[in-house]
Amino acid sequence: MSVKQDLKLPDASRILVVGLGLIGGSLAAALRAAGVGREDGTVILACDPNVDEIRLGVEMGLIDTGSTRLADVVEGATLVVLAVPVLAMRSVMGELAGLISQLAPDAVITDVGSTKAAVRDIAVEAFGGLPPRLVLGHPIAGSEKSGVAASDARLYQNHKVILTPCANTAEDARQCVETLWRLTGADVLSMDVERHDQVLARTSHLPHLLAFSLVDTLARQDERMDIFRYAAGGFRDFTRIAGSDPVMWRDVFTANREAVLDALDDFEVGLKRLRQAVAQGDGDGMLATFDRARHARHYFESLLNKTSYQAEYQMQEPNSLRYLVAPGGSVSGRIRVPGDKSISHRSIMLGALSEGVTEVTGFLEGEDSLATLQAFREMGVAIEGPHQGRVVIHGVGMHGLKPPAGPLYVGNAGTAMRLFAGLLAGQAFDTELTGDTSLARRPMGRVADPLREMGAVVETTEGGRPPLKIKGGQSLKGIDYDMPMASAQVKSCLLLAGMYADGETRVREPAPTRDHTERMLNGFGYRVEREGDTCWLRGGGRLSAAPIDVPSDISSATFFLVAAAITPGSDLVLEHVGINPTRIGVINILQAMGADLQLHNQREVGGEPVADLHIRYAPLKGIEIPTDQVPLAIDEFPALFIAAANAEGITRLRGAEELRVKESDRLQSMADGMTILGIDNTLLDDGIDIVGKGGEAPNYGGGRVQSHEDHRIAMAFTIAGLRASAPIEVDDCSNVATSFPSFVDLARRVGLSLDEVREEAV
Repeated sequence: MSVKQDLKLPDASRILVVGLGLIGGSLAAALRAAGVGREDGTVILACDPNVDEIRLGVEMGLIDTGSTRLADVVEGATLVVLAVPVLAMRSVMGELAGLISQLAPDAVITDVGSTKAAVRDIAVEAFGGLPPRLVLGHPIAGSEKSGVAASDARLYQNHKVILTPCANTAEDARQCVETLWRLTGADVLSMDVERHDQVLARTSHLPHLLAFSLVDTLARQDERMDIFRYAAGGFRDFTRIAGSDPVMWRDVFTANREAVLDALDDFEVGLKRLRQAVAQGDGDGMLATFDRARHARHYFESLLNKTSYQAEYQMQEPNSLRYLVAPGGSVSGRIRVPGDKSISHRSIMLGALSEGVTEVTGFLEGEDSLATLQAFREMGVAIEGPHQGRVVIHGVGMHGLKPPAGPLYVGNAGTAMRLFAGLLAGQAFDTELTGDTSLARRPMGRVADPLREMGAVVETTEGGRPPLKIKGGQSLKGIDYDMPMASAQVKSCLLLAGMYADGETRVREPAPTRDHTERMLNGFGYRVEREGDTCWLRGGGRLSAAPIDVPSDISSATFFLVAAAITPGSDLVLEHVGINPTRIGVINILQAMGADLQLHNQREVGGEPVADLHIRYAPLKGIEIPTDQVPLAIDEFPALFIAAANAEGITRLRGAEELRVKESDRLQSMADGMTILGIDNTLLDDGIDIVGKGGEAPNYGGGRVQSHEDHRIAMAFTIAGLRASAPIEVDDCSNVATSFPSFVDLARRVGLSLDEVREEAV
């Protein structure tokens, strides 16, 4: 396919770059490197007021010809790129408007200005309205160097280009400009004009302003020679951008004045707060700022590098991660899986709301838990770590949280969103909770509705789904609530809200659910009582800091329990696993199926029972799963379905409709994947029948299955490879990091043959 077809240009392809400096010259260089003009007949022209720049551009092979006069090169141009400073745009657009009839009939015009509202307004003034074939754009790339001599064909590779099309922008014109920038190796995003200017004022314009100011301030001091002579690398890195083109940045700050001033005002507030902490020797205040900044830097860098989180929240697409599992293998050894995610979430939440310092060990450093950490940092809590599972939380008390600057992003963490809803309903400030694409599909009405009964004001989107907008300053009252479904998340949400409510909050559950919240609240000195199927607390209490040792997550351990249970010759020990009575459904079910599973070294750590789980291979048989075990194993069923596929006979599950509203419809997702592998199953509304073959030969084939962005589906089909007759490929495995960041390493250590393939999203 030719470059002309890629760019969707008219037959007479003529690209005119107006302004042959670093940006315009690098664009021409990148297009040449992509093959534009070699065999397709495309001509690249330039207009620049400096005749020497034109001459050098021709000598470097960047352009075919050029002129200092726009009228000399505009004839028949099909794509015009205005690469001039923002304040020069008025005269250039005015001149171009007078020559518009000389362009090709369907010519496209675009620009590279770093402020878009100003350029849009100039265009309206110059053309008497916004031309449909004008596509405003901004490449987020640059250098402290300037001029065509600094042109770099790689300047835009892996950098962002933001297009800000308007309501009347022609779609084929937008596509043309998008293709132009993609040819340079850039990632192209779209954004509203005003939003662009606000974001860039904070992420680009403000840092440049601060760098210019800092260097200028120090350069005017008497001891400036010593200051610059002994400056360390950090000073050089921060102030490098002060070497940028002063004229260009004068124009930027003039054109985007209001947004820059807003950003500067916000910065000054933060700087004043930090100055006060330093002046008063407020160590916790300084730590909160420094640690929040440090982890925010890592957090957002991971998003920008596409290494974690569904990056749609940041207007990006994540890499697609696929697992390739070779058939067969063995399972043996002694391992410790990461800390329990449910307890990790709660330890941060209660530690932040307590009085004093809470030290957490065994913390799960997965994306969900890290999102909870970051959310509390954004609400002013000083948190040290995590480092090798250790986190130190400097509690601010029940009423010490501060309003976050924007929405709290919790990634894929349904637990975090539902528990946050409860504790934030009692705060004095408004908050918004948002998450990734998977979380955005999960029902939140189940917590929003009872919170509204308590007096909270909670807004959801259609269908009761995220984001959640919670109005602060409400007077909550305790309620008696009969949960329509068994859900530890709903129960925990209401108990957390109940701490801020007048009177008593009572929650009755239709079946036992995990009781980590009740245990931990009592451990932090907040009394929670239980009788039968009901637990309750009174509002107005306080939390006192307490150490937390997080047991290994039984949900994560489940994948290796099943791996050993189905693989002949296996002998595996899982250390320090939490065996909370509300979580041991998987143990009970596997033992009922005939698994050789024993519990050793049983003990209690921080109020939670733990044990070492020793499992060896034994033939499994199909069973009818007791309904009273379903809530105790609700998160473990994807792995248990693989156990059932390797058991002799039929395994029947009923009363598990809750599986349909997890990260994916887990009943449907597992049924679809098993069908692809050749595992006989019958899907029902609230369960499934799985026909297993038993024996020691492979029990099913291979194939490519979808995880539907669900970490537990991905891991379940990964361990299925142990008894497959052909390779299994599992798509969309990036979310495994949300609950089990070391899964692949541990899987390989115990004997699975597993490769990862990362593919760029398109």
